[in-house]
Amino acid sequence: MAGRFAPRPTRTTVRGGHVAVPPGVPGQAGGPVRERVRVRTWVPDGPFDLGLVLGPLRRGPGDPTFRATRDGAVWRTCLTPAGAGTLRVVAVGGEVRGQAWGPGAEWLLEQLPELLGAADDPSVFVPRHRVVALARHRRPGLRLTRTGRVLESLIPSILEQKVTTDEAYRAWRLLVRKFGEPAPGPAPERMAVLPGPRTWALIPSWEWHRVGVDNKRASTILRAVRVAERLEEAVGMEPAAARARLQLVSGIGPWTSAETVQRSHGAPDEVTVGDLHLPGIVGWALAGDRDADDEVMLSLLEPYAGQRHRAARLILLSGVVPARRAPKMPRFDIGRL
Repeated sequence: MAGRFAPRPTRTTVRGGHVAVPPGVPGQAGGPVRERVRVRTWVPDGPFDLGLVLGPLRRGPGDPTFRATRDGAVWRTCLTPAGAGTLRVVAVGGEVRGQAWGPGAEWLLEQLPELLGAADDPSVFVPRHRVVALARHRRPGLRLTRTGRVLESLIPSILEQKVTTDEAYRAWRLLVRKFGEPAPGPAPERMAVLPGPRTWALIPSWEWHRVGVDNKRASTILRAVRVAERLEEAVGMEPAAARARLQLVSGIGPWTSAETVQRSHGAPDEVTVGDLHLPGIVGWALAGDRDADDEVMLSLLEPYAGQRHRAARLILLSGVVPARRAPKMPRFDIGRL
């Protein structure tokens, strides 16, 4: 009966960072080893759900930098300060085990606890609405990840500006597979590492066009990678200061900066404004107002000051969403022009 009423993925819960990860299998936590592998074990101090914690890092089911496998593991690639790296994480029993390959392996394992939400404190969150309280009860393992890297969250967020998620995910998938390097270690097939700033800067204009990225978004990415080092320094800043630095780059606004620091900093209060759907979802869940705008959304989230992003994620994970009033927006591929 418990499984019958377990939360099921919907278009809203997936956006809230839900990734279906099977339970880790005892005896298979080691995984295949063909190259030198580094290992680290971390024990959470409370409820922990691997799919909820790392789910926001996945940009679509075909993301070359993220993969959830049937053995209960999550694979992730990252361009670290030390170079490319592949990380495999699996939760078995009461502990989480990370394995890493490549030049960036040591950096990935050093950052593993923060990636898994060790710096986050979900106990300070107090639900003020029934929908939020129920979502928290059903998802006790939710923690906010902190990647410690800016560009890997900034570039896909720029690609998601003003287009459907399907279009953005397709562009991200094609660009990373074509211009990124193969993932180190025994990673699943077709996984790749985010291209470096110089590689992004050298992508020809026609390649952007072929994957459906217009000149405005491509130009924003090019401006960002030219100052990549300065943007990566923002990891050491407070979220508000980091957002201010990101927004110094023309084409990066409040929506993009919030989506970035939510992942790079694990910022619990940086709520996304300027979104097409989020205000209506929050308004519907908390006040029955499907026509809510950003101002109304922020007023409804005011009781969660300091934890507004966490509250918004729980609302998305609740699956409480107004019914569609129109068909889904069709995807327009400029690459065919």
